[in-house]
Amino acid sequence: MEKKVFYVTTPIYYVNDVPHIGHAYTTVAADVIARFKRLKGEKVFFLTGTDEHGQKIERTARASGEEPIELANRVVVRFKELWKKLNISNDDFIRTTEERHIKSVTELFRRVFEKGDIYLGEYEDWYCVFDETFWTETQLGGSRLCPDCGRPVERLKEESYFFRLSKYEKPLLEFYEDNPDFIQPPFRRNEVISFVRGGLRDLSISRTTFSWGIPVPNNPRHVIYVWFDALTNYITAPGFPDDMERFSEIWPADIHLVGKDILRFHAIYWPAFLMSAGLPLPKKVFAHGWWTVEGEKMSKSKGNVVDPNDIVDEFGADVLRYFLLREVPFGLDGDFSRTALIGRVNGELANGLGNLVSRSLGMIERYMRGRVPEPTLSVGGYEQRVREKAMETARQVEEAMEEVAFHRALNAIWDFIGFMNKYVDESAPWSLEKSGNRERLGLVLWTLVESIRILALLLYPFIPSSSREIWRRIGSPEPLESQLFSYAKEWGLTRPGWQVEKGRALFPRYER
Repeated sequence: MEKKVFYVTTPIYYVNDVPHIGHAYTTVAADVIARFKRLKGEKVFFLTGTDEHGQKIERTARASGEEPIELANRVVVRFKELWKKLNISNDDFIRTTEERHIKSVTELFRRVFEKGDIYLGEYEDWYCVFDETFWTETQLGGSRLCPDCGRPVERLKEESYFFRLSKYEKPLLEFYEDNPDFIQPPFRRNEVISFVRGGLRDLSISRTTFSWGIPVPNNPRHVIYVWFDALTNYITAPGFPDDMERFSEIWPADIHLVGKDILRFHAIYWPAFLMSAGLPLPKKVFAHGWWTVEGEKMSKSKGNVVDPNDIVDEFGADVLRYFLLREVPFGLDGDFSRTALIGRVNGELANGLGNLVSRSLGMIERYMRGRVPEPTLSVGGYEQRVREKAMETARQVEEAMEEVAFHRALNAIWDFIGFMNKYVDESAPWSLEKSGNRERLGLVLWTLVESIRILALLLYPFIPSSSREIWRRIGSPEPLESQLFSYAKEWGLTRPGWQVEKGRALFPRYER
């Protein structure tokens, strides 16, 4: 069956983590993509979830006197509640402890084993329990600390099943060559290719020193290594292996969004597993950067971990969503500061977008009894420039979104907002009212509402709650969710007679 659904994923987040700004960043980005694609009229499947197996979970649960599943059941709620607060529109939430996932992992293991790509051997090397990552002496560089998280590593020697990753070195390089957009941004692609060219070792994919995981088929003394387990979630949710008709409609994923620290797993291990199993590979893996806080790395010991719940409680979900995707190009590292966030709120959301909506609708309330006027003059001159700017902005946003360039899309939108605020100043509706030029006044005010209509559509994926409120205030009788992106590329859809409402400030200003 032909694939019919756009499929976007976040990583499944480690259930023992406290949700932080990095988790919010990836999930908001995926949500913006999903909302944009739905706005384009496409069917979308947006997946997120939690990774709940592994030695760290087992140790943490035992230390608190509970079973691992009890710990997972208790703390998974934190992620679900945060996604609700952030207005995340995921279609599915997968947990690796679910029966559907256990069945999927078992089937994938079986297929790879039957291909001859899994064999029993003995593993001896260094292991980071916190990151569930194996390290060689060379990679540690003489240190006994994990290169990723800085925590002490443990010497591990045990019987293990291995995946023949070395066998896929050449096929992976050929795949990268044939699919140059598979790894994004491009400089990350170069890093991965360099790593693979440096030589791939076979990968340990089972453990015997703990039991909290999915048993290896026909040898339950082993549990499947967490990354073989966790990555499989991406094919579990679309229906593998029980509903292959649905699976073929959704898979392969159109884009996996991941942090740069787990790119290797998604761009090397995951494609190799799928190649071995004879399954299609995802179309794109996009690795974003890390967030620092006031110039410093986030750390529990420093007490500077930013809790997205606190930001949402103080500023609202849309402010955090906007800041995360406006502040830094997606793919690069970013720095979070309260000063920078307030600067964006005051300077762009309040003084830019909020001011445009407020002054425009306020003048319609004062001069037109709250009704959108009918533009009796033909569009020309300045209004023609507004129309051309609006159409160009919609084109720029669409192009940027297809390239996962959120900052470029928002730059184009805010350039249009600045253009429209200048249009208000230079058209001076208050002077037209005073001079009695009602025809010209009607055209200007209608043009403002039409531009705001387009802005609400363009902004909907980024700040959905605020966009819905703007849509309500301009008086459109149709719900915003029923609109299509193509309507942002049409001029003249605002109808005279809509009842507008200026309302309270969309974005209150804050003291720095």
